[in-house]
Amino acid sequence: AMAFLRSLTLAAAVLGAAEAFAPCTPGIARHQAGAFTSLKMSSNNNNNENGVAQKLGAGLAGLALASGLLVPFAADAGFQFPPIDRNDKNRCTFKSSAIGQSNAARDKLYDLRECPMQGKDASNFDIAGALMMKGDFTGAKFKEATMSKVNAEEATFDGADFSNAVMDRGTYKKSSFKGAVFANAVLSGSSFAGADLTDTDFSDAYMGDFDNKNLCKNPTLSGTNPKTGADSRASLACKK
Repeated sequence: AMAFLRSLTLAAAVLGAAEAFAPCTPGIARHQAGAFTSLKMSSNNNNNENGVAQKLGAGLAGLALASGLLVPFAADAGFQFPPIDRNDKNRCTFKSSAIGQSNAARDKLYDLRECPMQGKDASNFDIAGALMMKGDFTGAKFKEATMSKVNAEEATFDGADFSNAVMDRGTYKKSSFKGAVFANAVLSGSSFAGADLTDTDFSDAYMGDFDNKNLCKNPTLSGTNPKTGADSRASLACKK
């Protein structure tokens, strides 16, 4: 019932706005017909303009109401992940997708949340779409791995190697990447908001200008990578 009400309100708002703008074009055409016609119809146009204003106001009010109804639902539209299956003894292992696509398509949820996987090797694996939140992947190898659309918020990747990995459209908010290597990795569309990027190496990493600017704004982006010797800010070509 609530969904129907939102749809009905939004439809009414759109129709109201459309109706408000509809008379505008004929009004302009009449003004172009000549000075005499314009003077003769001035009072009518004033009335029309008042009507347009009223209709436009109603349309905007409807849109505002629709927004008020829709915003709470949009805010609640975030993913609701199922509880971690802690009885699954084989859950915390790297498994390459059998589907072989980088669009995160899988036959079941790939759950690595809170997994202790320090030093594990996922090189050349397709782990796209994996849930890695709050997992510990310190010193893990992700060379040439496919990690598209991974959700790894608040995870630990200190000293991890992501060389040549495909990590587009991932979420790594508030994660730790101290001393990590991203050489030649694809990072377009990924978020590192609030992440610790101390001593990281982004040499030749692929990303858009917007992504690059956001990384350069990170206050932790500093130091020198202990493995490659690359200066963190210089590896992203950040301005001093």
